[in-house]
Amino acid sequence: MKSAAAAAAAPVPEAAAGAAPQLKEHQVQVHLRKIPLLADLSDEDIARVKSEMRYRHFPKRTVVLHKGGVADALLFLLSGQLQVVDVTEDGRAVGLRMLAAGDFFGEIALINGSTRSASVVATTEVLVAFLPASTAMHLFSHSPSVAHKMLGHLAQKIQRDSEFRALLSINNTTRRIYTYIALMPQTEDKEGQRVVENLPTHQDIANMINTSRETVTRALLVLAQQGVVLKDAHRLIILDPDALQRLAQGG
Repeated sequence: MKSAAAAAAAPVPEAAAGAAPQLKEHQVQVHLRKIPLLADLSDEDIARVKSEMRYRHFPKRTVVLHKGGVADALLFLLSGQLQVVDVTEDGRAVGLRMLAAGDFFGEIALINGSTRSASVVATTEVLVAFLPASTAMHLFSHSPSVAHKMLGHLAQKIQRDSEFRALLSINNTTRRIYTYIALMPQTEDKEGQRVVENLPTHQDIANMINTSRETVTRALLVLAQQGVVLKDAHRLIILDPDALQRLAQGG
């Protein structure tokens, strides 16, 4: 199966060409206050955002943003999953991070006034909202709630990037996989178990940490055999978080 990173490396048409036609507001049910960045906006700002937001569906493996593209909008992932991907000078595609529903992206190029620094690829069918750059920049500078959340987001992004660089420096491939799983965002289910929702494919995980799909599959199989994790459809249940942490640390 073609990976998200491979899709970004291959020559593809612009996102708008690969996506479904732009959707009208009445064709999608979007509650803007359920988007964390926008949750605390004034009614006036919500109305302005609602009037200017545009929506598109993208099929799986479509490139939603191209590296080097013009930063003309702030994007919100409303449903599905995306992977941020960079392509090295030798043409090798490297996964940088995963995006889940509720996340926004494309903010760095807007703030810097630069072109897109990475590509973003749909790993599932997705619904994406586009907020024009002028409206997004107005929110950044005039909405205290958005500015505060943006600062928190950028701080977390720096921390995640630092953790990811440390992860990639681990020479032992299996430990690198265990560490990556331990760092993945987790929620708690009704039984109090930690769960990784919308688990990326083994190939997408491999692209993120510079290894092969087969190596990821073997490592997850070992974890399951040891009773550390349980794979359930597109979820990964962490049965023994302490054991996973020990393995990630080389224990």
